[in-house]
Amino acid sequence: MSIILDHVNYVYGADTPLAVHALNDVCLKIPDGQFIGIIGHTGSGKSTLMQHMNGLIRATDGHIYFNGEDIYDKDYDMKKLRSKVGLMFQYPEHQLFEIDVFSDVCFGPKNLGLDKKEVELRAYDALKKVGLPDELFYQSPFELSGGQKRRVAIAGVLAMKPEVLILDEPTAVLTPQETEELFEQLKLLRENGHTIIFISHKLNEVKALCNRMTILRDGKTMGTYEISDLDEQEISRLMVGRDVSLNIEKEEMEFGKNVFSVKDLVYADQFGKTKLDHVSFTIKEGQILGIAGIDGNGQTEFVYGLSVLEPLK
Repeated sequence: MSIILDHVNYVYGADTPLAVHALNDVCLKIPDGQFIGIIGHTGSGKSTLMQHMNGLIRATDGHIYFNGEDIYDKDYDMKKLRSKVGLMFQYPEHQLFEIDVFSDVCFGPKNLGLDKKEVELRAYDALKKVGLPDELFYQSPFELSGGQKRRVAIAGVLAMKPEVLILDEPTAVLTPQETEELFEQLKLLRENGHTIIFISHKLNEVKALCNRMTILRDGKTMGTYEISDLDEQEISRLMVGRDVSLNIEKEEMEFGKNVFSVKDLVYADQFGKTKLDHVSFTIKEGQILGIAGIDGNGQTEFVYGLSVLEPLK
């Protein structure tokens, strides 16, 4: 077995009045070469569980074994674990801190003690795998879009050449094309024997990619299943503990008078890049207006402008 979790418990704020039992007697076995999905509603313990596997959080109780070794043994080399189990956080900003993209991706392999040439080869190869264009290699990671930041974070993990790759909501802000490109790379990694642990709220992605899935609810494992064993209705019931209607019908409504209008809203950032280009809309009394778009396409500036938190030019 690649990773075994044996009755793992974790309590945030243990011995305080605000204690939260985030993981409750979790038992899980992840064999070598598996592509396993971890699913559950928000707050079910998915991200906490992943950070245990990487050794970033120590269990309140229980044991975790990697390739037969107890990672909580006092003589265990935790640095070795983190070089073998790569974790991409749910929020990629947590993994971006260097002056440019290439330096960020070099950071992990550099800490393995590799020579400069090997470090740079790994970084270049990883960035090409995630499809980031060369012209962005020496740009500040903080100037990238949300999808680009996520690809840099994934490249940073790939450059470590881990045996186990943990991806926490990797497609959250990717375009359909970016998602498809990432999936192709993940399938190649699986074919080359990597173990991949994939966290997502998108059931269609889990079913398309994974061999098996483990369902979490309120910090407990509801079971591990072959992908073909459950339909979406059964998965939803295990996630929330009750039957869930997957077909929501919209009620026809009559709306009132116009109450708010925006016409030709324009905004450019400090670098002269247009963020809002003649945005116009009208909303009626009783309506709910949804704003949708890939991260970095002006949603933040739009909301700031409407709330007068940031002056528009």
